[in-house]
Amino acid sequence: MKRIAFIAFLIFCFCAPNALAGTQLTYANFFPPTHIQSKLADEWCKEVEKRTNGEITIKYFPAGTLTKAPQTYDGVVAGIADIGMTVLAYSRGRFTVAQAIDLPMGYESGVQATKIANAVLDKFQPKEFNDTKMMFVHGHGPGLIHTSKKKVSTMDDLKGLKLRGTGTSGLVQKALGASPVGKSMRECYQMLQKGVVDGSSHPVEANKGWKLGEVVKYLTESYSCAYTTTFAVFMNKEKWNKLTPAQQKTIKEINAEFAVKHGEAWDAADKAGLEFFKSKGGEVISLSDAESKKWKDAVAPVINDYIKKAGTKGVDGKAVVDFIQSQM
Repeated sequence: MKRIAFIAFLIFCFCAPNALAGTQLTYANFFPPTHIQSKLADEWCKEVEKRTNGEITIKYFPAGTLTKAPQTYDGVVAGIADIGMTVLAYSRGRFTVAQAIDLPMGYESGVQATKIANAVLDKFQPKEFNDTKMMFVHGHGPGLIHTSKKKVSTMDDLKGLKLRGTGTSGLVQKALGASPVGKSMRECYQMLQKGVVDGSSHPVEANKGWKLGEVVKYLTESYSCAYTTTFAVFMNKEKWNKLTPAQQKTIKEINAEFAVKHGEAWDAADKAGLEFFKSKGGEVISLSDAESKKWKDAVAPVINDYIKKAGTKGVDGKAVVDFIQSQM
């Protein structure tokens, strides 16, 4: 009897730590830890741990310390990170359906862009994300043109200017007559500071979030052709499938809440970014109604080209575009 009790004790000692350990995951993000989107990602991790009663714990890696932004999606697929957040445009041409979200539709807010982005995923269920478990997506507020030395109030002012941009923002720049330079946001500050580029396309929040307000002087309110950038949060499929149904349900509930929070945070950050920009002596330039229409007409081919290219990949691009425009 004593021998049986001793064996049972040994089994308990071996198994208990593993049971108590629960599921431990990692989360990779490229935003610096001080950025509101990074803080929200960290908050998401803590909320998952809280609502699963510690059954799931997540170690958070901001600022590209686990995977660099362009490699994050593949890193999650490969299991280098269990969860990741990145810009889908960094993998240009890969996410055909989601690419439509970034088009210059004339976005007015981050809340609007985020709502539309998640609606697109819900309606079209794109197969391009089948190798991960998509948590949610969110989009920043209107992407606008900022310049460091030259004031831009007409399309003619853009001729000869080199602007940092990625994905769709680069296509918009080219359509407007500028020369796009495809580099990530992390490289933007130094490029502007050193004069490698004359400006950048980015949401107003980046003037504070990435300190770009220190190295740009002019902000052109080109809302008629404003784009967004889709950010996605996704999880390794194998790790997701190992979670219990109850844990999956809890995470889905948290995802729905945090998609809204990320959108709202983009708008709050835009306000703070504008204040920071102005505090550094930045000047806001408004376009005339006629000029705004001219810019909108100039970027229309970007949308048409997307529809054509999507068709070659078996995606009904017009259906996606029409759906987005119906949500505006």
